[in-house]
Amino acid sequence: MTSSRCDAGFVIAATGLLAEARIAARSGHVRPVAGGGSATRLAALIERAIAEGGRAIASFGIAGGLSEDLKPGACLIGSEVMDARKLYRADPTWTAWLGERLCAAAVHRIAGVDEALSTPTEKRALNAAAGAVAVDMESHIVADFATRHGLPLAVIRVIADPVSRALPPAALAGMRPDGTTDIGACLRSLVRHPAQAPALVAVALDTGRAMRQLLRCVQLLGPGLGFFDCR
Repeated sequence: MTSSRCDAGFVIAATGLLAEARIAARSGHVRPVAGGGSATRLAALIERAIAEGGRAIASFGIAGGLSEDLKPGACLIGSEVMDARKLYRADPTWTAWLGERLCAAAVHRIAGVDEALSTPTEKRALNAAAGAVAVDMESHIVADFATRHGLPLAVIRVIADPVSRALPPAALAGMRPDGTTDIGACLRSLVRHPAQAPALVAVALDTGRAMRQLLRCVQLLGPGLGFFDCR
């Protein structure tokens, strides 16, 4: 990879959490944007990044599992992204390169949703309807921008929430619009419903495992999350 190829622009890494964005930022020539669970905020950040020189877009971060086979820490590469309206295809060259570099990662269809799926019933229903093995709240937004702007798309996700787990209310209450964690909201939810404490601890442990795997992915992929190397 030559420096002139990277100097021509950067890869946009779209995430939900600020912690995910900080991991993506460790890859050179990557500009991370964290939507904080807000589709409107994420769209505005992506639009601005494209205008400022973004050459490709990656959906990057943790995901919920929709398949019984996927455990926390499993790394996935999205070959397709599906939402309620449309099926999008990831860039085949970039996706193939990711598959070679992340040899332990499975390549599958990913689903994008506007609201978090909190119960095993919801997750299994989406798996049956969409044929996707994982779900997040950013990939469909990223895929739509990539399609409309003619930019290469990649999806790099790690399972944090297995299909069999019901997410505790405290976990859902804890995301601020800027992608940071609202500890106060988590604690207030925990005080109201103390029985969710074991599930919340499990979520925290599995999220930590997934974040470490994301960092490993960045280290293996190098600058631009591999985009410039595969062209």
